[in-house]
Amino acid sequence: MLENIRVVLVNTSHPGNIGGAARAMKNMGLSRLVLVDPQDFPSGEAVARASGATDILDAAQVVGTLEEALVGCSLVLGTSARDRRIPWPLLDPRECGVAACEQAQQAGEVALVFGREYAGLTNEELQRCHFHVHIPSEPEFSSLNLAAAVQVLAYEVRMAWLALQNQPTKTLKLETTAIQSSQPVTADELESFYAHLELALVEIGFLDPAKPRHLMSRLRRLYGRSAVSKLEMNILRGILTETVKAARGEHHGQGKADV
Repeated sequence: MLENIRVVLVNTSHPGNIGGAARAMKNMGLSRLVLVDPQDFPSGEAVARASGATDILDAAQVVGTLEEALVGCSLVLGTSARDRRIPWPLLDPRECGVAACEQAQQAGEVALVFGREYAGLTNEELQRCHFHVHIPSEPEFSSLNLAAAVQVLAYEVRMAWLALQNQPTKTLKLETTAIQSSQPVTADELESFYAHLELALVEIGFLDPAKPRHLMSRLRRLYGRSAVSKLEMNILRGILTETVKAARGEHHGQGKADV
């Protein structure tokens, strides 16, 4: 579906911005780049800024006019940083992402059009777009770098695509021991832990085996409702092992629990 969405850069003057745009596209899964009359391309600076997205630069289509860049497109979304007083349908970046993905899902060709660094798209070029897209940046400092603008819209396209694919939009960071971290301890592992815990409490003088009162019952309740994982149990058992070692090496006779 994303292969139906092309990024069109019009008359780009700085090759580094072309490379930055390619990198932003690849980050978000877009691959089709169309360059309308670029002032300096191909360029080593574009390759350097692409940072590994050179495959997108190599496959970029270079054309002479915007009309050529839009051939076959059923939805054209043009970025506009300024209010030109043109009564044209306006979308924000999130709406742009949704509209682009919905059209692409129906096998329609979509173009995200970005203008020149110094002046954006002309009024004539904007009138070739079905919708204008305005990124609601800070009014007092509203001009975005071209590659940054591509990144914003590419990100919104990515988020809309993930939603349509019923894929998560966030991935939990997994520990190297992720399986142990997610698995709960078994009943027999808990019993072994309780025996170890009781031993440690006796060793440090916190539990008097002759007068245990209800300490272990209360601790069983505590750990029983804590949904301890295997990884957490390993940590607790390690603490208990070191506690017993320390107690046997130097016993300070801490006060006993009165519970």
